[in-house]
Amino acid sequence: MIIMLAVDCMGGDHGPSVIVPAVLEFLRQDRDCSAILVGREEVIAPLLAQAEPALKRRWSVQHASEVIGMDESVASALRGKKDSSMRVVANLVKDGRADAAISAGNTGALMAISRFVLKTLPGIDRPAIASTLPSMTGHTYMLDLGANVDCAPEHLLQFGIMGAMLAAALDHEERPSVGLLNIGAEDIKGNEVVKRASELLKASGLNFIGNVEGDDIYKGTAEVVVCDGFVGNVALKTSEGLARMARTFLKQEFSRNLLTKLAGLVALPVLRAFQWRLDPRRYNGASLLGLRGVVVKSHGSADSFAFRHALEQAAEAARQRLPEKIAAGMAAALQHIGPAPTLCD
Repeated sequence: MIIMLAVDCMGGDHGPSVIVPAVLEFLRQDRDCSAILVGREEVIAPLLAQAEPALKRRWSVQHASEVIGMDESVASALRGKKDSSMRVVANLVKDGRADAAISAGNTGALMAISRFVLKTLPGIDRPAIASTLPSMTGHTYMLDLGANVDCAPEHLLQFGIMGAMLAAALDHEERPSVGLLNIGAEDIKGNEVVKRASELLKASGLNFIGNVEGDDIYKGTAEVVVCDGFVGNVALKTSEGLARMARTFLKQEFSRNLLTKLAGLVALPVLRAFQWRLDPRRYNGASLLGLRGVVVKSHGSADSFAFRHALEQAAEAARQRLPEKIAAGMAAALQHIGPAPTLCD
């Protein structure tokens, strides 16, 4: 089965200069994928000129005349730029010409466009942003990371189902564990929204292990951690800041004097291994879950190595038919707990 990826080449901080080489390298590694490179053809074509002949049969260029800026308003992007590279990749998925869309562009615009073009799956009120974080046991999937600031208990239930299906699809695990992020592990902890969400998750048929705390994200206590977008985004940005501080402190201490520099040389293999395990590029690629199609958001500052990871994630989600699995998971959960009312945004 050939997976076709629609790639927004104009998004992100670096645009085609990073994204096009990343796509070519990805196609060299994964012979079961092809790509439609979307954006301004006059910019993309020169970057493809040196590609080997065998590779040229596996990509095509779709011209898009408009580009959505990283700081552009969602309303402007959605209503005013119907031929943007971001809009075109979403349309390619909707029309069945591509199996997944990938963009490093404006997150809010990508979510709004994807939701408008692709629509949500049955039983899903709001799409959510899910990403992978390193943990002591490997990695943890966490959602929502910023798409939904105010959530009802039913939304958190939907996030749990979507996260479980994501982990099952990408890690090939039958029943991944799901935890609900809270201020304590006890059932009496948390606000009324979280308490009710816990009841729904317990009744859902998921492998729900109960409440987890912030440190459990990195312990790997649960394979999927569920929270609202406000909490998730704060936790994510705090974690990124802590990782940068740790790397900065290590560099400062090992460069303090001649003795510490010598110690740094001795410890270099360990430091490189430590850096590799925490390298955020290895975890690049956030899935926009709950849509009738696969959409993956790359970090805007991603380099070629990081963008390839987003492509790999999108390809695997498409291979595993992730949207179909989420729809099936939602239907199964509703059989356990009974139909929940459709909520208004």
